[in-house]
Amino acid sequence: MSPPGRPKGEYRSAQHEGTLVSPPGRPKGEYRSAQHEGTRLKATALARHGLLLLFLATAMPVQSEYGDVVLNLRSEASGMRPVVFPHWFHRIRYRCKVCHSELGFKMRAGANDVQMSDIIDGRFCGMCHNGQVAWGPDRCDLCHSGKPGLKSGIQGASETRGPGKW
Repeated sequence: MSPPGRPKGEYRSAQHEGTLVSPPGRPKGEYRSAQHEGTRLKATALARHGLLLLFLATAMPVQSEYGDVVLNLRSEASGMRPVVFPHWFHRIRYRCKVCHSELGFKMRAGANDVQMSDIIDGRFCGMCHNGQVAWGPDRCDLCHSGKPGLKSGIQGASETRGPGKW
């Protein structure tokens, strides 16, 4: 059956802005509406969502939930570069409780008094950064990688989901 006002066998594809398509394996003239198949509605919805996401991505500053934590309370005073702790990198691999319960880190940025002697003795970061699980404390440049002058705090995110802000 052809659409009203069209010769027998004439139809439009969904790609050609029309609403009538002939299903695969059916002869010309047998058609279903694209709304029935969902094709056109899905494409329109995806296009709208894509435009919305593009607008939001360009209109808002980029912030992540788990940014980098810069530790520079003692580093530069000791002649070292600031420590940049990639919180996001650790968070995607481990649950919060691994570091904040089992390793003793408090759930508040800036509340942990971590010193190199602790790490060397296997506390805090040193539980994993022992040369077996991850690189050891002899690889200074891998942690002390921040630009001189960086202030302590969370970089690249407004806050983490812990109970306190820096």
